[in-house]
Amino acid sequence: WGYPGKKLLFMGQEFAQPDEWNHQHPLPWHLLDDARHFGVQRLIGDLNRLYRDTPALHRLDCDGSGFQWLIGDDRANSVYAWARFDGAGGVAIVVCNFTPVPRHNYRVPLPPGVTAWREALNTDSAHYGGSDSGNGGQLLHAADGSLSLTLPPLSALFLVPA
Repeated sequence: WGYPGKKLLFMGQEFAQPDEWNHQHPLPWHLLDDARHFGVQRLIGDLNRLYRDTPALHRLDCDGSGFQWLIGDDRANSVYAWARFDGAGGVAIVVCNFTPVPRHNYRVPLPPGVTAWREALNTDSAHYGGSDSGNGGQLLHAADGSLSLTLPPLSALFLVPA
């Protein structure tokens, strides 16, 4: 939902169906009785709402001016961060930690213009079945053109201006 380009989900992926979709059988909706599958469904719904309500995540989707790498070379920590722009002054930031190790006080450079940010979505939230590591949706203030963040393990953070 944070990267440029159109999004694609196949039948059943919105609740983490473990098997390939079979058109001869109904979807296994009973899986939603399992908190893990229900958490994925809740996450997909929240991602869809954030995508809809944050123009920077979908406008200029196929235009290079709608994307800027903030961190694209941190192989040691397996962290990537980028900014998305809507062309009308709107911006969103996505930060991904691709390791099972939380990163504390991790500095993320910022695009100019915004000094106060809010964690709009954390894929590691307990709301989705995660460990609830992160920044608690709190207001974050930039210092020296960057933010100091807690990056949860195996997760993505979506930040929007406060």
